[in-house]
Amino acid sequence: MFRLALHSPTPSRRTPPRMLAAAAALLSLAFTCAALPHSGAAAAEPRTADDTRSAAPRTPQVPAGVTAGVAVFDRQTGTFTEQLNASATFRSASVVKLLLALDFLWNRSPADIPDADRARLDAMLRSSQDSAANHYWSTYGGPAIADRMITRLGLVDTARPPAGYEGYWGYTAISARDTVKIYRHILETAPADVRDFIMQRLRQSTRCASDSFDQHFGIAAAFNRPWAVKQGWSAFSAKGTCGTGSSTSARAQGGSAAPATGAAGVDLSRPALHTTGTVGTGDRSIVAVLTLHPDGTSYGKAYTDLGRLTRSLNVPGGTAPTGTWYGTWGSDVAVRKDPALGDNLLTRLPAGVEVLVGCQKKGQAVSVPPYTNDWWAYLPQYGGYVTNIYISHPDNQLPDVPLCTEQH
Repeated sequence: MFRLALHSPTPSRRTPPRMLAAAAALLSLAFTCAALPHSGAAAAEPRTADDTRSAAPRTPQVPAGVTAGVAVFDRQTGTFTEQLNASATFRSASVVKLLLALDFLWNRSPADIPDADRARLDAMLRSSQDSAANHYWSTYGGPAIADRMITRLGLVDTARPPAGYEGYWGYTAISARDTVKIYRHILETAPADVRDFIMQRLRQSTRCASDSFDQHFGIAAAFNRPWAVKQGWSAFSAKGTCGTGSSTSARAQGGSAAPATGAAGVDLSRPALHTTGTVGTGDRSIVAVLTLHPDGTSYGKAYTDLGRLTRSLNVPGGTAPTGTWYGTWGSDVAVRKDPALGDNLLTRLPAGVEVLVGCQKKGQAVSVPPYTNDWWAYLPQYGGYVTNIYISHPDNQLPDVPLCTEQH
């Protein structure tokens, strides 16, 4: 939940909308500004990751407006620790790429596949490359891939895309409990070389996906390594901001050409964001969190809501990262290698996303006239800094965040 600060912001903390044009010009080397958040989302209440996990009830905490299907399976005990709407079906988005890889490798050894396929599978599993998925879907039968994998793995909720949309691999229906089955097959039944090939690439998930979306949400943000993830997202209107290059438009495999619903009433239009994978030593827990968000939800808000839901789960073997969660505001906010402007850009944050702050230090003063701040927040999950101007707190220096040591 968001709350408003009860005291007025100091001059160095908030920029009135009328100042944003000037601010953008002055900070063009740092980040592109956006309108201030609406008052109901101006300041996220800071919470440490450890506090979040210890205080949360042992049931999934689903943010308002979010539709979720959740399953967490503890492989050590052979039991589910979380199940919420686990049989509910969602469009898979890029989670179906697990099935595309398994289908291609069904009667093949990874050691014997052509170099071109190795490169495609690397990009599809690590960076969620859509062109690789298009290749496998079109080359090996499209919906027949879903049919084959349903039979092979004994999936009960999974279904091919609806009639008329057979070319849309992201419209394959899937559930949280079927996602657990897919991972159990990879880990426990698939040939060892197939298991190792797929899991190694999921462990090497890149922060920036091939479409420039930041894909280290959910599992990847809620838990320390070891983890392995295959994420999914579709129908967001924003462009990807991840990395140092230009933005890329949102992927179309779940886009506006879709009917409102598919087979068995699967929603094909609302923004979807899914996090799936394993957590802990020996891939102890399998986690599947599938979500839909209200029309018009920004990628940063969905990212934040999915993160809060994932952090509320009972995930055996998972350890929470140290730090304090804060909201941010603005768009294209720069994460930099050092607490200073210049040629040191690492990536840009999704607009309005919640971030984990590990420590803070003074650096180069950043000015958005008449406001100035020389404090910078270190984001350990990004390995870089953002100016505190764009952290949703009214003070220059965050009150509950320690000073950075010399290694930062």
